[in-house]
Amino acid sequence: MSLLHGKLQTELQTITAMVQIYCRAHHHSDEGLCQACQALLDYAETRLDRCPYGETKPACKHCPVHCYKAEPKEQVRQIMRYGGPRMLWQHPLLAIRHLLNERKPFPDKPPHNASNRAKRQKAP
Repeated sequence: MSLLHGKLQTELQTITAMVQIYCRAHHHSDEGLCQACQALLDYAETRLDRCPYGETKPACKHCPVHCYKAEPKEQVRQIMRYGGPRMLWQHPLLAIRHLLNERKPFPDKPPHNASNRAKRQKAP
């Protein structure tokens, strides 16, 4: 069960679909994801949970806050470069949402305690 909801859950579904496409083609894993891809996906979920923008999250590509470390960031960049175009055939709605999200303007500064994690910790 994911800790994410709403827009963040959709973001996780999008990155999950791209990782699955990439892993199937490059790591020849027919039954789920290989360990490396699963670890990267778990890392991505953690980063989404802790995104300082929370539900108002902009596309990571244009975000002024760099959440990812250098190595996972490059891995995700490669995965998106490969999986992005293929998403149109396998997951057209997620692909179109992702493309539209990249064109939206984003807030200058994230609101204080807007992350999914901060909201979850405040809840009784």
